[in-house]
Amino acid sequence: MTKKTLLALTTGLCVVATSQSAFAQSLADLEAAAKAEGMLTTIALPHDWCGYGAVIEGFKAKYPEIQVNELNPNAGSADELEAIKANKGNTGPQAPDVVDVGLSFGPAAKAEGLIQPYKVSTWDDIPADAKDAEGYWYGDYYGVLAMGVNKDIFPESPTSFADLTDKKYANSVAMPGDPRTGNSSMMTVYAAGQSVNASARGADALTAGIEYFKAMKENGVLVPVNGSAQNLAAGTTPIYFDWDYNLLAVRDQLAGNPPMDVIVPSDSVLAGVYVQAISAYAPHPNAAKLWMEYIYSDEGQNLWLKGYCHPIRFNAMAAAGTLDAEAMSKLPPAENYAKAVFPTLDEQSAAKQVVADKWATEMGAN
Repeated sequence: MTKKTLLALTTGLCVVATSQSAFAQSLADLEAAAKAEGMLTTIALPHDWCGYGAVIEGFKAKYPEIQVNELNPNAGSADELEAIKANKGNTGPQAPDVVDVGLSFGPAAKAEGLIQPYKVSTWDDIPADAKDAEGYWYGDYYGVLAMGVNKDIFPESPTSFADLTDKKYANSVAMPGDPRTGNSSMMTVYAAGQSVNASARGADALTAGIEYFKAMKENGVLVPVNGSAQNLAAGTTPIYFDWDYNLLAVRDQLAGNPPMDVIVPSDSVLAGVYVQAISAYAPHPNAAKLWMEYIYSDEGQNLWLKGYCHPIRFNAMAAAGTLDAEAMSKLPPAENYAKAVFPTLDEQSAAKQVVADKWATEMGAN
C-alpha cells in the first residue's frame, strides 16, 4: 500500500444508500434506528484476533440495547461470503450483518452483489488504495506476517524463511489454516515466495511460495496440522506463521508457559490489510452501520491498536495525536516494519487464483 496524503476528518455522518447517492443522517438518528433493530450479527471474529474481544465488549457497553450475536468465530474469509450467500432470504440469527475479510475478498463480494455501500464519518482518513471508492468495502487494520516460536523447543529462534529449510526444524512448521480459504495462510505462502524472490509479485510470488512449501513438505518440515496457541504450547506446531497481532496476543496469553518469540522474517516482511463490509442482505442494516461508526472511531481504532494491530486510520490519528501511547509502547520496534511490502489488490487477486488452481495438485491436498 502506497502512502497517501490523508484529508482532514469530515464532520457529520455520511451514509451511502443502495442507489449510491450520499445523504446526511445524524448519529442520533442512526443510533435510534439501530437500537430499534436490537441486534447485530457478526461472523469470524475470534476474541483474541486483533483485540476483537475488547472491541465487541466496547460496542456492547456503549449500546447495551443492541445484542451482539457472534457466528463461527474461527471462520475464514471465504466462509464469511458463503454465509451471506446461504442466508440471502434469512432474517434470522444465522444471517451475518457484517464481515471482516482479506483485501482480495472485498472486490469479489462486491462483484457478486453480496455487500452494500456505506461510508463512515471518518471515511477521508482511510487511504484511497485501501477502500472501494463507492464505499462497498474499506480497510480496517493491517499487520505483517510473523513466526511464533516455542522457545522451550527452539531456544534460538529462526529469523527467516531461509532458516526454516534446515532439517533441524523437521515436523515443526505450520500455517494457521488452508491457504485456499484463509487469507492469513494465503499471504504466508505469498511471503514465502517473496523470500525466495524479493521482486516476485502477484502470481509469481504465490507460485514461488507453493514451491517453497512443497519442498518443506517433502523435507518433512511442514506439519499437516493448523498452527494455534494450543498446538504451539503442546509442541505439535512449535513454529507457526500468522499475523503479528495474533502471535503477540498468543504470547501474552501463554505468559511464559512456554516462553515464546514473535519473529518478523528478515527475508520477507509482508503486510496485509483486512476490510470491512456490510452484507447486502443484512437483517439489521442500521446496527451494521452503527458498528462501522464505532470501529472507525478513535475509540474503536485504539482498541485494535491495543490488540497489536495497526488501525487503518493510524497515520491520521498519529498526526492528530489521538493514538493510545501505552498501546504504542507495546508494539515491536518500528524498524521491524520498515521493509513492509503491501501487495496491491490486483496482485492479491492474481495470487488468490494461483492458490485455487495449484495448491491441491502441488501439495496433494484435497
